[in-house]
This record gives sequence, structure tokens and C-alpha cells, in this order.
Amino acid sequence: MPLMLAVMIPDDEILPLVNERGETIGRRSRRDCHRGPGRLHPVVHLHVFNRAGEIFLQKRSSGKDIFPGCWDTAVGGHVAHGEGIAEALVREAEEEIGLREISARELGRHIIETAYESEYTYVFMATSDGPFHPNPQEVAEARFWTVAEITACLGSGVFTPNFEQDWLRFFQGRDSISGN
Repeated sequence: MPLMLAVMIPDDEILPLVNERGETIGRRSRRDCHRGPGRLHPVVHLHVFNRAGEIFLQKRSSGKDIFPGCWDTAVGGHVAHGEGIAEALVREAEEEIGLREISARELGRHIIETAYESEYTYVFMATSDGPFHPNPQEVAEARFWTVAEITACLGSGVFTPNFEQDWLRFFQGRDSISGN
């Protein structure tokens, strides 16, 4: 049951520390991992596309400690210490947007460094037209965006740098995206 407690108390959540290959080398509190770059910890990102090739994004709530009010990946969250990547992906999808059944495929992994943290990011994509049930504690609003809308807003501060790095690495240059 410690996993559930860690998820319910975010500042006290214990996260694994990993090396550049994603191998666990220690653990630290979430708060400590967010004190600046250098404490590499694993996260999952799920990019959800509808059948029309639009991407579902969430606007982070104003209560978020990092990038409040910015548009971000449909699902993104920390992997708790002792939790598997698939388990974290399913948990985060349900917690953030109420998505209970997902068939996701991994696109790749990369390291994202910001002024706040260093993340070893597992990037997934899935196709779903919903319904979605965004958690109001996590998400201020959510909607589908077209590729053209994303392209027009890149670099303007509308999106989190984490989303932009995923977008540029995995989706840039496509007119539409299909999760199939």
C-alpha cells in the first residue's frame, strides 16, 4: 500500500532516480527532484489522437507547481518508486483525463531537462475519440488541437517545454497523425 500513499501525497511521493539508460540508481522525494535539473527521474507521456489526426491536450491547472496554465500532453506523470512503466501509464491516464482503457504504443524515450527538473521520458501514443473526464485538480481545460494549431503556437509559451520537445522529436513535419 505504500504506492497508493505516495500517489496521494505528491510532495512526499518517492520517485526513482535513474541513469541515462533508465536504470534505477536510487530514489528521492518529488520535492527534491523538482529543485532543479540533475536528478533524473522517470515519467510517462501519453499523446492521444482522435481518428481525424488531431491531438488531445490538457491545460495544466493554476495549482500546478511547474508550468501552471500551459497546454501540455494529454497525460503526463511521474513513475512512483517500485511502479512499472505500464502501470504508471494506466494510472496517470485514469487520474488525469479519466481514460480507463488504452491501447498505447511506445514511440521512444528521451531526456527532458528544464530549469525545474530532469526527466527520463517514456513517450507513448494512442488513438481515442473519448469520452474524456479531465480531473479538475489536474486540468483546467482540455480539447483536441489540429497540427496547424500546434505549429502556429510552438515557441510562443502556450505549451510546456516538455510537450514541445516531444512534439518536435516525434511528430514535427506531419500534416496529421494517426495512432494506428
